[in-house]
Amino acid sequence: MKYFPILLFALFAISCSTPTGQNQEQTEIEEQAEQPNSQTDSDLYFLNIPDQYSMQVYADDVENARQLALSENGTLFIGTRQKSVYAVRDTDGDLRADEKFTIVSGLNMPNGVALKNGDLYVAEVSRILKFKDVEENLSDNMDFEVVYDDYPTDRHHGWKFIDFGPDGKLYVPVGAPCNICKSEDDIFASITRMNDDGSELEIVQEGIRNTVGFNWHPETNQLWFTDNGGDNLGDNMPGDELNFAPTDGMHFGYPYCHQGNYKDPTYGNERNCNQFTAPVEVLGPHVAALGFEFSNATQFPENMNNKVIIAEHGSWNRTTPIGYRITTVDITADGEGENYSVWIDGFRDNEKDKVFGRPVDLEWMPDGSLLISDDHAGKVYRLIFEGNG
Repeated sequence: MKYFPILLFALFAISCSTPTGQNQEQTEIEEQAEQPNSQTDSDLYFLNIPDQYSMQVYADDVENARQLALSENGTLFIGTRQKSVYAVRDTDGDLRADEKFTIVSGLNMPNGVALKNGDLYVAEVSRILKFKDVEENLSDNMDFEVVYDDYPTDRHHGWKFIDFGPDGKLYVPVGAPCNICKSEDDIFASITRMNDDGSELEIVQEGIRNTVGFNWHPETNQLWFTDNGGDNLGDNMPGDELNFAPTDGMHFGYPYCHQGNYKDPTYGNERNCNQFTAPVEVLGPHVAALGFEFSNATQFPENMNNKVIIAEHGSWNRTTPIGYRITTVDITADGEGENYSVWIDGFRDNEKDKVFGRPVDLEWMPDGSLLISDDHAGKVYRLIFEGNG
């Protein structure tokens, strides 16, 4: 009998420490709520990702990963603002790159990469290079030919985002050679285009301070682009821009007018803002809006239809940095923007003054997932929708 009280106490302790079926179920629900994106890689814990989505590292150890270009065969080419261009491939079908090539090194900020007919085009500050039949001979230190070498050599805003338009021509921006200034050379603060052999260079759009992301609407084939607003005009002015260029020869205001309605303190009295094309949406101030995609992936839910998804690299000189996130803008039927909002954030923790990543460019994969480059972490992520639509 002397053991009976001890036995009762042990049974009571066990019953208190082991939940009933109902309590066990509640515990599991609470644990799942704390980890709503169970497929997200554990080292991406800092990200705030919408419910029913997950994020995984697609490619790692890609220093300064910037613009992305995905071939039909699945090779991902990655430009940088350093000296190298990379190619990565998923050879075992697990949707994570396991093979990497440094196809060229020693270049001058080869940020831009674009593909056409099996050839890879790379934009340096002043040159356009071509790697012919790039996947046929994919290796380290590949040979290339110079397609064009007469762009300005100014490194201020000299890195270039490039792409081939629906007309088959290569579009190449030329950023302003300064923060805010007027240049005697019309090629600055513009978007240019050329034939794929480098001939017939022309200026297509003007008044663009520094675009590092443009795209064509999948239904209308009309040009849209982001533009980075000027610095040193205050923490909250001007906003970055999302612009729409349905025709050639438009002017978007720089350096006279910022964000469509703010006259520049130095040059604003020379022209009226109503002489220029205003942005379809004013984005956050100093967020550094870069690459973007139209949300036409069939595997994303219906609430993502008719949106632009934007990579915001993040402020570098704002008192409280913003950006460091992925945002969306709804696109209306008449080509206007609305409902600018944050979709994915957490790449920066302002309270701890810690940067985990800086998104740069976006690229759809054939399965409907979305690749995101990060030049701070040297990674490419893959965003997957796991819901039912």
